[in-house]
Amino acid sequence: METYKGLSASEGIGIGEVFLVPPPAPRLIPQYKIRETDVEAEWQRLEAALTKVKQRLQEQSATADSQYAAILETYIVMLMDVEFLSQVKSLLIKSLQNIEIVLQKKATEMAEILRGAGDEYLAERAQDITDVFDQVIDELLGYKTFDYDFVPENTVVVADSVSPADAVALFKKKLRGLVACEGGASSHLAILARNHRLPAVLGIKAITDKLESGQQVIVDGTEGLVIVQPDEKTLKKYHKSEVAKQKEEKSLSKLKHKIASTKDGVGFTLLANIGSPEEAQLALDEGAEGIGLFRTEFLFMGAVQDARKTGSSGMKSVSEAAQLEAYRQVLETMGNRPVVIRTLDAGGDKFIKDAGFDSGPEQNPLLGRRAIRLTLANKPLFKRQLRALYRAGVYGDLRIMIPMVTHLSQIKETLEIIREVKDELQKEGLEFNPNVPVGIMVETAAAAVSADIFARYSDFFSIGTNDLTQYVLGIDRENPSVADLYDDKNVAVLRLIKNIVDSASQSKISVSVCGEMAGTPDRALLLAGMGVRTLSMSPVRIGAVKKALANHSIKELEEMAQVALSGEAL
Repeated sequence: METYKGLSASEGIGIGEVFLVPPPAPRLIPQYKIRETDVEAEWQRLEAALTKVKQRLQEQSATADSQYAAILETYIVMLMDVEFLSQVKSLLIKSLQNIEIVLQKKATEMAEILRGAGDEYLAERAQDITDVFDQVIDELLGYKTFDYDFVPENTVVVADSVSPADAVALFKKKLRGLVACEGGASSHLAILARNHRLPAVLGIKAITDKLESGQQVIVDGTEGLVIVQPDEKTLKKYHKSEVAKQKEEKSLSKLKHKIASTKDGVGFTLLANIGSPEEAQLALDEGAEGIGLFRTEFLFMGAVQDARKTGSSGMKSVSEAAQLEAYRQVLETMGNRPVVIRTLDAGGDKFIKDAGFDSGPEQNPLLGRRAIRLTLANKPLFKRQLRALYRAGVYGDLRIMIPMVTHLSQIKETLEIIREVKDELQKEGLEFNPNVPVGIMVETAAAAVSADIFARYSDFFSIGTNDLTQYVLGIDRENPSVADLYDDKNVAVLRLIKNIVDSASQSKISVSVCGEMAGTPDRALLLAGMGVRTLSMSPVRIGAVKKALANHSIKELEEMAQVALSGEAL
């Protein structure tokens, strides 16, 4: 028996025989010079390949569910990126090399910049770029990839990687689990696996070299484990857990579209945290009543351009139109439900490049120029995002959230910029919603202690418990040597949360929690006992939190919170 540790991409337990997806045959891309007179013919070959891949994706999208369709539409948009294709054509003319090599160079260049950004979500979007343009190169070469229609049902699929396009065929089958070398928790593959409740473990290097088809494996998607050829004792234990998990999921599925409440009828609003437009549908499918946190960092992957021409960091700015489209898509998906969109939270552990600024590494990045500090220092970028947000406000119930606020002056300066944005939009005759609420993400000790003051200038609060805990306890939660000291139930953290909730109540503004605490049942109960009535979490955790709330009365929850706040539980 051997055990391999990877990333938990989709919770659950799957037991079955391995089906090892064969590695792709070596794809050799010829490299040769062309004549100037051949440029147009090469470009026509590319256009024909783009059209075929686009048509194939559109056909798949037409028969896919909304979750798949949204991802495939994203791929189609990438194929039609005018800026990127313009850069490809320029390199074709300049280098006089065959189009396959030119396209590969430009796609690799774009992907590598994203992978080097130091942010997991952007790294996953780099994989999307590679996936979609690899399909175009395959079309140019006449290269055939593995047909996932041949995967047997009731198996555990093990592969180097699986593109979302291949996942369309794969997830139509009844599988027991999924294991892959590539991918992370925010990858499209992970999102799709969670949507289909398929246990998945990703990010295990060279796992395809270690397993063989026909071996029995256990996929523990909750703990991120793959157990090969388990002994009888382990198998029995996991079979029992699998049955219990299936029973629990069946029970939770009945709660999807029921209002969250305690057993004595006190109601709660459960929202979802998302990081891309396509995740909005997953949130709806899981019973979310809105979006409590839409992270906008994914938009700022930019596009590669010639730094010598722009004098920039090598990235072009994300256009107002591109942002507007992403925000519109989420708002229209959610209908009349609330959507809280956080302005760019770059810097810190989210390294992003955009024309005009570089949120590159700092000595103490989590204490450095990040989030609102960074955007206020880059007013053109901030105004561009705010313009897109206010214009998107006509499509639904939008709220704007400002991250990492520590000084009242930051709120006042932001509100002044917002006034400028509204004046500009009005003068330009563009349609926008002038009444979009603006709130702050309370995630620092400074904001928590001064919550009563900040509430005078905010339409709502959303508590970011991840950073709040980190900053209050002075602990880097990503550092394994001190990770055991990271405790969001620490009395200091809880007392600050209570102060935020009380300050919001006194100022008659709404308050929610969008950190990990909200989606962890025992923590969610404490938050409820402290007066929080709106919780935002990963969509797949909504059912478990509903169940936990339904098992207690509000009085019981208040008593639990009181004990925790007193420090008696220490």
